[in-house]
Amino acid sequence: MTIEAADRALVLVEALPYIKRFHGQKVVIKLGGHAMERKDETLLDIVLLRYVGLFPVLVHGGGPEITALSEKLGLKAEFRDGLRVTDAATMEVVKMVLTGKISPDLVASLNRLGGQAVGMSGEDGPSIIAEPENDELGFVGRVTQVNAEPIEALIGRGYIPVIASIGLGYDGNAYNINADTVAAEVAVGLGASKVLLLTDVQGVLDGDGKVLSELDRGTAEELISSGQVSGGMIPKLKACLRAVEAVPQAHIIDGRVPHAILLELFTEAGIGTMVTK
Repeated sequence: MTIEAADRALVLVEALPYIKRFHGQKVVIKLGGHAMERKDETLLDIVLLRYVGLFPVLVHGGGPEITALSEKLGLKAEFRDGLRVTDAATMEVVKMVLTGKISPDLVASLNRLGGQAVGMSGEDGPSIIAEPENDELGFVGRVTQVNAEPIEALIGRGYIPVIASIGLGYDGNAYNINADTVAAEVAVGLGASKVLLLTDVQGVLDGDGKVLSELDRGTAEELISSGQVSGGMIPKLKACLRAVEAVPQAHIIDGRVPHAILLELFTEAGIGTMVTK
């Protein structure tokens, strides 16, 4: 299918109100899991956001890559309520994958596409302070404080921060933190206007498998307590609930859809599930 020049111009004009609305605003985007499979399109969207006057902040995880390396090293992956049980050996794998491979790759790709990106983790600054979630999960952290100053400094210099989901504990240990949780806390700490969680499903589904396009806090909490959402969707929905305490809207969208970020931000219909206060 070809698009005529006039139609291309119309698409840009229709996006103009949304570009004006979000100009100068911070948008936190979480990328991880199988949504990484289309990361080049996602990163191109992020570069475009920066060029039209938004301030994107990219938070990333790397669950499949961490699992793959763990298995090669003979470490069994174990999850509870969507969170990875992280002993000392697994924590070393997490740091190797997130800060040694994925973050540099994302930064290099963003720079190649015309952006200016700098990689960091929550240990840098430190920007993310954490405490243990519970003894059963090992080095899995709960965010207790976001120090926005190092992140704001990068934004102020025109860079796109690329943040690996690792925090620093008061005990000096590094903690593995769910990337959805980090994205929500960073969005709150920065006073962002939106947080977008890219995943590998269409959004939050109802009992018939249809996407719930919008959820308020009460409905989202009921979905969690009733068990209608499970596994990795639990921390995503909890992250959205945390975000909307201070951020106007949080979205769970399908990162496998081409240019999902642009569809959500710059079209009237949007995609996925929007969570509101």
